[in-house]
Amino acid sequence: MEFRMADTFTDSLARLSGDEQKAAKTAAFDLQINPANPGLSLHRMDKARDKNFWSVRASNDIRLIVHKTPGSLLLCYVDHHEDAYAWAERRKIETHPKTGAAQLVEIRERIEEITIPRYVEVERPAPSQPPLFAAIPQESLLSYGVPPEWLGEVQQVKTEDGLLELCDHLPREAAEALLNLAVGITPAVVQPVVAVTDPFTHPDAQRRFRVVNNIEELERALDYPWEKWTVFLHPAQRESVERDYGGPARVSGSAGTGKTIVALHRAVFLARTHPDARVLLTTFSDSLVNALRAKLKRLISNEPRIAERLEVQALSAIAGRLYELNIGRPQLAAPEVIRQLLQESAREVAGQKFSLHFLEAEWAEVVDAWQLETWEAYRDVVRLGRKTRLPEKQRMALWAVFERIRTGLQARNLLTHAALFNRVASHLTTIRRSPFDFVVVDEAQDLSVAQLRFLAALGADRPNGLFFTGDLGQRIFQQPFSWKALGVDVRGRARTLRVNYRTSHQIRAQADRLLGPEVSDVDGNKEDRRGTVSVFNGPEPTLKVLDTVEVENETVGHWLAERMAEGLKPHEAGVFVRSAAQLLRARAAVEAARLSYKVLDENVETTPGYVSVSTMHLAKGLEFRAVAVMACEDEVVPLLERIETAADESELEEVYNTERYLLYVACTRARDHLLVTSVYPASEFLDDLRV
Repeated sequence: MEFRMADTFTDSLARLSGDEQKAAKTAAFDLQINPANPGLSLHRMDKARDKNFWSVRASNDIRLIVHKTPGSLLLCYVDHHEDAYAWAERRKIETHPKTGAAQLVEIRERIEEITIPRYVEVERPAPSQPPLFAAIPQESLLSYGVPPEWLGEVQQVKTEDGLLELCDHLPREAAEALLNLAVGITPAVVQPVVAVTDPFTHPDAQRRFRVVNNIEELERALDYPWEKWTVFLHPAQRESVERDYGGPARVSGSAGTGKTIVALHRAVFLARTHPDARVLLTTFSDSLVNALRAKLKRLISNEPRIAERLEVQALSAIAGRLYELNIGRPQLAAPEVIRQLLQESAREVAGQKFSLHFLEAEWAEVVDAWQLETWEAYRDVVRLGRKTRLPEKQRMALWAVFERIRTGLQARNLLTHAALFNRVASHLTTIRRSPFDFVVVDEAQDLSVAQLRFLAALGADRPNGLFFTGDLGQRIFQQPFSWKALGVDVRGRARTLRVNYRTSHQIRAQADRLLGPEVSDVDGNKEDRRGTVSVFNGPEPTLKVLDTVEVENETVGHWLAERMAEGLKPHEAGVFVRSAAQLLRARAAVEAARLSYKVLDENVETTPGYVSVSTMHLAKGLEFRAVAVMACEDEVVPLLERIETAADESELEEVYNTERYLLYVACTRARDHLLVTSVYPASEFLDDLRV
């Protein structure tokens, strides 16, 4: 007998108390071992429209709703007795007549209002809006997965709010298609399955129904939220994952569109389809690598042979290992050593008028980043992101400073991180052999010049050798630069994801106000953020500007307590602040809610039973059902220290851009609930969020 689980089951399970969940899980285990177990008190639901719905007793008041046929059993829902029965009586499972996908369909109830005419004077009504989908044939709507009995409502809906409300009642694929149509995008149609094929194997069905083969798999499934253990890929994502690319490729998309999931599946796909290949899954950050490892483990836990050939490491770790294997043990220069050399060199060069901050930035973002070794190379370099005009005389004075730094590092036998990447890249280019057949890179928008040069040496010259995922709107660590200049040209192989299924429509729409409708890279590749759609609704985000820090703490604490009262678990909530200086405020707010918390470190591992507290920079890669972003004051967001050290208007603009991106990252970690708070005077960015 096929044993399956629906996403509606895991969602409803998460809303129960701890003891109630334990009873429900025990009943689920017993069902898988012996579906005919008399102790489970299976009871056919006579009032349900779908006669295959049965109830299963988990405790005195908790009931599981299952869909039972001679060859299968599907866990559908769990709740208190009356609520569980009411849920089942309003739903049915059927095969869509057009797509062939198994769907869990909410039964449409039409309530006719009886009105008594009154003869009164009324104003002439305004002209009625035409329906949104008046021009879409019924046959097309059916091909997108709209259940036949909902066609009437779909063809009558006239407003965006009405559409969002309607989408809450429709299968996911139908809701996504309608949201795309509403913004002028023609959705792709998934090919229908053959009539004799199991409707549960259709790609649209696999996004909501999971086959569970054994007790261990069931236990994992119940331990993690649906989005953590599902292997479903949206058809648009799957196309990007399984496509054959003639060179480096990049998949972009705003927060919540599944870029990291695409990167994970791309790495696994390459390992599966090339049994002898070595695959590297990597990113610029050690903390993000830890998150990738955890997600990959859930994805391929039953396929150890793939894990043997799929390495997950940060770029710095891979480059360091290759340097040691091929060149020798590297001695890296500490930041304080470089700062000391800068100060000494600046004093020795007569007529030097630039600030220490400018020298540090020019060294890090131009000279060291591009590994400039001669005066001619520095004179001719395009200083992207460093637009302070420098006449040749001033550049000569600066080069005298930087040349002394290079000499000082060589005398101490020290390397910068950029130099390490560069030397390994040169070695790989010389031997014309890469240790990896395929490289998949997540969060590519924050790669440095040296890291991209290293990646180019690993695989830019091979079909499918390099695959990047990222979002230019989340670039918070690096200055922009030309990928093409380093041999990584993704033009013609750059794609954008547009379906957001992590963040509610309300949160996504508000957070998007922080960014422009279009973001471009230096090489002219454009990421159009318009047309992105979220597939579910949620409460409107809340913005509050408060009088004192104490009132803010109480407000955030009360908000967190309300979320817990609604059924959220502490680990499903996160509290973010701009920097370590504000962490005490975040901790005080969680304490006001009488909740335990964990301040995240570089491992960014959440802990069951604890609210996660973190700086915004560590928020990347995380997601929570509820997020509070605190301390968004003027001079905190954007950070005053960064503003004061900007050398010119161009650098100031870059500071403002990255600070906007940082707030965007923090806000879009929220799935259902978002609270943004500040003590007066508030950041100017909050005005943008309100518009």
